[in-house]
This record gives sequence, structure tokens and C-alpha cells, in this order.
Amino acid sequence: MKYETQKIAYNYFVVATLLFGLQVIFGLITGAKYVWDHDPLINILPFNTSRAIHINLLVVWLLFGFMGGTYYLVPEESETEIWSPKLANIQLILFASVGVAAIAGYLFGWSWGMPFLEQPTILKVGIVVVALMFLFNILKTMMKTKRWTVIQGVLLGGLVMLAGMFIFGIFFVKNLTTQYYYWWWVIHLWVEGAWELVAGSIMAFILLKLTGVDREIVEKWLYVEVGLVLFTGIAGTGHHYYWIGTPYYWLWVGGIFSALEPVPILFMVIDTLRDVRERKVEIENRTALFWAVGCAVMHFFGAGVWGFAHTLPQINKWTHGTQITASHGHFAFFGAYAMLNLTLIYFAVPKLKGIKTLKSALSLSALRLMVFSMFLMVLALAVAGIVQVYLQRILGMDYLSTQGFMTLWYAVFWVCAWGFASGVVLYIIDFFSMGKTAKS
Repeated sequence: MKYETQKIAYNYFVVATLLFGLQVIFGLITGAKYVWDHDPLINILPFNTSRAIHINLLVVWLLFGFMGGTYYLVPEESETEIWSPKLANIQLILFASVGVAAIAGYLFGWSWGMPFLEQPTILKVGIVVVALMFLFNILKTMMKTKRWTVIQGVLLGGLVMLAGMFIFGIFFVKNLTTQYYYWWWVIHLWVEGAWELVAGSIMAFILLKLTGVDREIVEKWLYVEVGLVLFTGIAGTGHHYYWIGTPYYWLWVGGIFSALEPVPILFMVIDTLRDVRERKVEIENRTALFWAVGCAVMHFFGAGVWGFAHTLPQINKWTHGTQITASHGHFAFFGAYAMLNLTLIYFAVPKLKGIKTLKSALSLSALRLMVFSMFLMVLALAVAGIVQVYLQRILGMDYLSTQGFMTLWYAVFWVCAWGFASGVVLYIIDFFSMGKTAKS
């Protein structure tokens, strides 16, 4: 650790880790509702509530991870301390408070707005305030620097887009088609626009510091990432637009272009590993490297290949809104962003705790359990989705009758989810014991 204010990142990682565990708990509760006929929690925690909490916890813990990573990254790239550590700590408390208030509201049945954006307007305003505080602090820090890097530029662009796009999730218009048109500006352009830029810059920074790879290698792939996000990330929104009444060409545009964003990150990692092998570099933190490689591969297959496979127009007209979509969602979010945050944590926390070498057997066990279990979960949901498409979309069977034929695959998914949860438990144990058991 080179800069004192990098320590700010640790508290963000702690909150992210705790919320990750809570998200998995609500995921298990939600999954159980698909399996059992009689739900003992139906009057306390109905499906729509547990699902909303599960998804919103995902978004919140990932954002905490991104924010912590940014507070760790920016001092080193800008070669200066964070402009206001006090503002960063206030931001953390405010964001955590907004998250707790939203979850408490869901439990009492208080939700407003569109799916995934059920927060009351006052809390959405609070989220925008948090994002602007964060952006202001980072921008003021970068303005102190004597040098600007590509990593800084791409990260800042992603953060500006991240804060700006959420504004379209605050207001509500009476025309539902118009509302959904702007709703996707948050749901899709956040994930396949702003988040991809943030993810690309963070991965570039990790690879740069972890392996000593030449900066030009990672920066050239960041340029490609920016180009793809500006083109394919925006055009890819079309595979959602068709279903709200927009012209047919949107289905083709979205289906073809939405699968390319993960490609630069995958090749960035491949190019870095090639450079490491040629230079015969000994990596001190091999744990973080394993997570980085796993993240790139899972990102490519989850967000890219798996997404492309069911957003092709000829396929998507049957699969849209089925469990195949849920299969893709689990695969993509875990590979692209959850694994990136865990990579970031395993890279930054050892440095924050003064650990020179990290070889964590617990971490590798968590990695294997999570990846293997998630792969089986994705396959189970995909098979359930195929059954759903055939019975409901082709044969015309009603929704509830169709669900009965999918129960077996929901059960497989739920059992595998327990395997994933076991991996998360190992990670949490490893996170809080890091520095106590590792040798410096």
C-alpha cells in the first residue's frame, strides 16, 4: 500500500462481503419457493419481496465493491491521496443507510416503480446523492494529479455514466411503453455500458499491478472496450426494445451486437498471461490471478456466449422472459461482476494488511465451489427454461401447469445453490481471517 487513504477501501469491502452473504441467503429462500408447494413464509416474505431483496442486494454489494476498488485504485493511478477521506466515509454510511431502509421497506411491503427499481423516490434521490458525492470526490482527486492515464479516463467515464443513467429510473410516466423505454436505460445501459467500463478499468489495473505487464498491453484493450461499449452496448439494448412495441429491426440489432462487450477483457487477460509467460514473471499473489482468469472466462461465456445464444432473434422470440433469461442473468452477473469484485478484494486486501505473498487454499476451494455450483445452477435453469418454452410457448399450456413440470429442475437448481452458498461461506471466513492466518 502506497497511500494512506487507500485504507478507505477496506470498509467498503467489508460491507460488500456482508451484503454478498445476505444476498445468497435471500436467494436460497427465493429458490425454495419454486420447489415446495406450501410456503410457510408466504404471509411474511412472499416471492415478490424475497426476489426484490435478492436482486437489490446484488446490485448494492457490487456497487460497494466497485466504490471500494475505485478508492484503492485512484490514489495509485493519480499518484495522490484521496481528496476527502471524510466525504468517502460519509458516503459509505449514507449508502448503507439507504440500502437498509430499502430492504426494510420491502419487508413491510413498501415498493414503488418498475421491477429492480422498486425503491421509494426519496431513496432513489439518496442513491443519486451518494453517486454524486462519490463522483465529486474521485474527480477532485484526479484533478490533483500531474498525469492522466487511460485507466483513469475509462474509469471516470464509466462512473459518470453510472451516476447519470440512474436518473432515468427516478421519474415515472403514464405511458408504459415510454416508461419501459427509459427503464432499460438504467437496467441495460448500467450493466452493459457503465459497469463494463468500470470493470474493464479495474481489471486493467489489477493485471498491471499483479503481473507488471506493460501498460500499453492493457490500455489497448481498454480502448477496444470503450469502442464496443459505445457501439454494441447501446445498440444491444435493442433485444429488449422489440418487446415493448418498437420496430422489428431492434430485435436483430440487439441480438447481434449485445454479445461483444466481454471480448476485450478476455483478450486483455490472455495477452497479459502471454506476456507473463514470456518474461517468466513469478506472481506473488497467485490467488488473485486465479480469480482474475476465472472472472475473464466466466464473463466471456456468461455475458457473451450464453447471452448471444438466446438473444438471436429466431431464438429470443421463444425464450424471452423464461427461465432461460434467468439462467443467463445468474451466469452473466456472477462471471462479469461478482467474480471481478472478489478478484479485486483478493488483490487489494492483502496489500492493505501488509501481506506480501498470498496462497490461500480456502480461497481456491471457494473459487472451485462457486464456479462449479454456478455452472450447474445455470444448466438447471436452462433446462427448466427449455421445458417452459416447449410447454407454454409452443404447446400453449397455462403458466401454472407448466411450472409443475419444471419442479425437478428447480430442485436441482436449489441443491446446487447450497453448494454455491458453501463456497460463499468459505470466502467470508477467508476474508475476515486474511492477515491473521496468512504469512507475511
